[in-house]
Amino acid sequence: MTPPGRVGRKSTTREPIIQEPEASETEATRRHADVTESARANRGWWDRNADEYQVEHGTFLGDDRFVWGPEGLDEVEAELLGPPEQLKDRDVLEIDAGAAQCARWLAAQGARPVALDLSHRQLQHALRIGGSFPLVCADAAALPFADGSFDLACSAYGALPFVADPRLVLREVRRVLRPGGRFVFSVTHPIRWAFPDEPGPEGLSVSGSYFDRTPYVEQDDEGRAVYVEHHRTLGDRVRDIVAAGFRLVDLVEPEWPAWNTSEWGGWSPLRGNLIPGTAIFVCERSEMGVPPAEVPQPSARGCPQGEGLTHARVQGVSEHVRHWDA
Repeated sequence: MTPPGRVGRKSTTREPIIQEPEASETEATRRHADVTESARANRGWWDRNADEYQVEHGTFLGDDRFVWGPEGLDEVEAELLGPPEQLKDRDVLEIDAGAAQCARWLAAQGARPVALDLSHRQLQHALRIGGSFPLVCADAAALPFADGSFDLACSAYGALPFVADPRLVLREVRRVLRPGGRFVFSVTHPIRWAFPDEPGPEGLSVSGSYFDRTPYVEQDDEGRAVYVEHHRTLGDRVRDIVAAGFRLVDLVEPEWPAWNTSEWGGWSPLRGNLIPGTAIFVCERSEMGVPPAEVPQPSARGCPQGEGLTHARVQGVSEHVRHWDA
């Protein structure tokens, strides 16, 4: 049983599914997918599947809980962004925020969060649940904020696993952070790519090469990608972080806790007690070896405009991003 206080407010994410239907037939394969194809596919996938995702996982995530992954590691315990009392009055960017559960927790600590996501539909869930912070629909590889806008940035399983060039995202995050700013992000532990994505015993036998970096692609009957996920080895992630101008402060591999008896896709107590499922990278902006400035190339444009949402490039946070109120 989940210990008291482990989950935030009761989820309000259950509602009729009104998203556009998924493609009737998809094929799973491993093939190349570039920056543009990856972004287009994943924006469409999350827009189509946001309702189902929030219904299936909303209770575990809560409405105002900051969870780093399926193991259930909570920021209130981990303090990877710093002690909660030190978050007050800090400007924090949550990247690929989904329904903005983490941003909502940050706001409760007195921080000033901004919740950004590529998926318009995910942000509609954030809008429905409520809050008093900005929602921004934009590509993480082309952040619509001025240099040095934030003290902290975070991403729980967002953006980095889904982009063809993670250094574009990392450089953008570094750009919008103030000197000494911290960026903490979680992804599927790279070792999981060598195993079948199954929660049972079949998911404990190596089925492929850990070093095969060919993307996982789901495509329709015309060969168009409808979902893309990219693999980076642990060493790749470290090199990406350093090349983007960060210093790696910590690498956290959460152990599966006894209280968590749930399964989430290929994550389960059986596998979680034997092999790591999540890797959390704690990075700080370095002022040494600053990478050359790049003009980010948005890989797919056109988040629909909606009430309370903005996707235009802006010059800051408090004055230029429209707010919405619960």
